[in-house]
Amino acid sequence: MQRSSWVLLCCLLLSACGGSNPYLEASLKPAELQGKDKAWFEKNWGTPDGKSPGWFGKEKWTYYRIAGGKSGPVLFNFSPNQCQITLTFDKEEKLSDYSYSGC
Repeated sequence: MQRSSWVLLCCLLLSACGGSNPYLEASLKPAELQGKDKAWFEKNWGTPDGKSPGWFGKEKWTYYRIAGGKSGPVLFNFSPNQCQITLTFDKEEKLSDYSYSGC
């Protein structure tokens, strides 16, 4: 019985660590559904850190943000988490897809 409790606890911890960021999803999913364009993101998020052309007139924009971090046992030992957000725009310059990691 105790072993199955540990297995269940480990599975719950692993599923909590992986997954999506609800705050970022709440921002990006509506933007995709509402058809926000490049100009909207540039006005509200600023100039992207990187741009790259894609296939069939698509373009990818990449933003890097600091998203929290961890402090170590010694004072002033802060390790920030860097979040990478990639936005894909279609040939009409509207958001068609997004992904993120480290957030």
